Parts: sequence; structure tokens; C-alpha cells
Amino acid sequence: MKILAVVGARPNFVKVAALEHAFRKHHQVDFSIVHTGQHYDSTLDAVFFQQLEIPEPICHLGIGSDTPNRQLAQMLLGLEPVFEKEKPALVIVVGDTNSALAGGLAANKMGIPVAHVEAGLRSFDRTMPEEINRILTDNLSDFLFVTEQAGLDNLRAQLSGSSVPKVFFTGNCMIDTLVRFREKAAATAAFQKLGLQTKNYILVTLHRPSNVDTAEGLEGVVKMLEVACQAVPVLFPMHPRTKISLEKFGLKNRLESLKNLQILEPQGYLEFLNLLENAVLAITDSGGVQDETTFLGIPCLTLRTTTERPVTVEIGTNELLPLPTPKIIGVKIQQGLDSQWKQGAIPPQWDGQSGRRIAEILINLLPEKS
Repeated sequence: MKILAVVGARPNFVKVAALEHAFRKHHQVDFSIVHTGQHYDSTLDAVFFQQLEIPEPICHLGIGSDTPNRQLAQMLLGLEPVFEKEKPALVIVVGDTNSALAGGLAANKMGIPVAHVEAGLRSFDRTMPEEINRILTDNLSDFLFVTEQAGLDNLRAQLSGSSVPKVFFTGNCMIDTLVRFREKAAATAAFQKLGLQTKNYILVTLHRPSNVDTAEGLEGVVKMLEVACQAVPVLFPMHPRTKISLEKFGLKNRLESLKNLQILEPQGYLEFLNLLENAVLAITDSGGVQDETTFLGIPCLTLRTTTERPVTVEIGTNELLPLPTPKIIGVKIQQGLDSQWKQGAIPPQWDGQSGRRIAEILINLLPEKS
């Protein structure tokens, strides 16, 4: 049985690592990866394959950066001949990237069953490109694997008809990978190599258009960092998108002049996990960091008005806050430093076994001779 997983960006790699590891135990399955090339920087790409022990993709389309429409079109054109040649019994797509949508759409149009891992998540903010990707990919798929109760609720409300896909609550593959590599991440001693003490620094990751693609949004980010740096050291692994915007809006020098701020290149998975686990607070706009901090019990401040991961707010350590005033951010940082942050819990099924559940379900459902 041949199964192809389509990936293209850093979050995809982390989740597919759990699936590949699970399918590896089932010798009747030929599990291979197709890489669209959506993330093409080695710091966001190759290092993840190495650290997460993922086999090399059987095909790398090398799409790279472009407008969303042109990128999606190139992915569809690139995936079709790959699917024709490999003739998979199933295509797996993960998350909410353009690569996930392209993989699901190409397979659906070719009559190949599609499984969407991390299905059902909704921010209910249609200005986010990822929200449209989530909705469309769910509707294109035959099997939907859900990470939290809200995903089940959303799918029940939005999917109807005689051909409703099969839905399964299997947990979070991102947590599988975290559990599997947590000890190896600790061995990197990444925070110590930067001269830091555990629980005495803030880790920041920001890359969403609402925060970094406009002068107003980026000005707010810089003001937030100016306040944060007054309290404790701040680490800022900078996404290429954010770096470009800082230069475009003339804010690069102002940011680099801040004392107590260390601007880093994008980190490998293991190094980033070690930096995250030892931070006193994470400030982010990333979806995956919300999940990881909830599992690790790290206070997390998400600079967004909505989240597609409500469980991280409802029972986890995450708190939403649109880009705040300096006064508010100062209060929130102090709460983290004083251990006054809310106590979180680990959501159901976030136990490191999600990939195994998904593999077993699919093997039981798919024809043996496919």
C-alpha cells in the first residue's frame, strides 16, 4: 500500500515526522514524502528533515515563494505528474498551509482519497489565508483527523450530506514529535550556549501578516519588545518575512539597538524546543507554539484576536492579546515572571500516540491491495 504525504513548510515537517515514525512499524505500507518547496530556506527546511529523522522526499518541487495564487497553481501542476507516477492509495496532508490545500485538491481531482491531519480547526477569521485553506481542505478530504474537541464541533456544524468524510479524534501529532525528541532537545543546551539561565528570558516568534507586514503592526511589535527587554533578556529567532519587513519599514536599526535583545537566525527544531521549554514566557503569533507551550506548561501570550486552537486558551497556558499597549504588555510579562500566570492542563489525547492511532485507523480502512 503506497501512501504519499505532501509537505511544504516547517509545521508540516513536525507533524509528518510523527506519521512517518508510526507507519514505519507497518511493513505493508510504503510511506513516502513529497515536498512542494514552500519553505526553501535551509534553516526552515533541510535541518528539520535531519533532526526529525525524516527520510528524504521522493520528490522536491522547488516551488519557493510567490503570490498565493501562483504558488498554488505551480504546486498543482507539479503534484499531478507525481501522483500519476506513484499511484498512491492515499494522500495525506497536514495543517493549513498552501501545500496542504494543493495536495488535497490535486489528489481529489484525480480521484485519490485524501486524509487531512489537524482537521476541523477554525479561527473564524476569514482574513487569515490559513482559515480558507482549512475550510477547503476539510471539504476535499475523505478522512479527517482532529486534535481537539472544538475541531469535532466545527466539523459537525459545517459538514453535511450523504458523502460526509469519516472523522476521528486522534490527538495532536505535533505533541508526538515533541515527546519523542524532548530528551534530545535538552542535550543541545541551546539556552545555556546563549549565556542564559532557565526561566529567566522571554522567547518571541512573530511572522503573521497582521503583525509584521504593515508599518503600524511592526511598530507595535518593536514597542512591545522595548518593554519586554526592560524586564529580562529576550530571544527573537527571526523569520525571513519579519526580517524583510523590518528593513522595508526602516525599523531594523531601532530593533537592533535594544539592549537585552538577542536576534537569532531561525532555529532548528531541537534548539527551538530547548529554548521554549526553558523560557519564562513565550510571545508568539504561531499556531504550533500555542500547542507546544500548553503541553510544556509554559505561559504563552499570542498576539492575535482569534485562535484556531481554543483548547490552548480554555484549558492550556495560552492567552490571546491583540498587539497591546506598552502598559498591558508590561503587566502580562510581570505576571509570567512572578508565576502569576494561569495554571494549564494537557488536553485529551495529547499523549504522544496520535500518529500511531492515525496509522492504525487508515490501515484498517484502506483496501489491502491498494
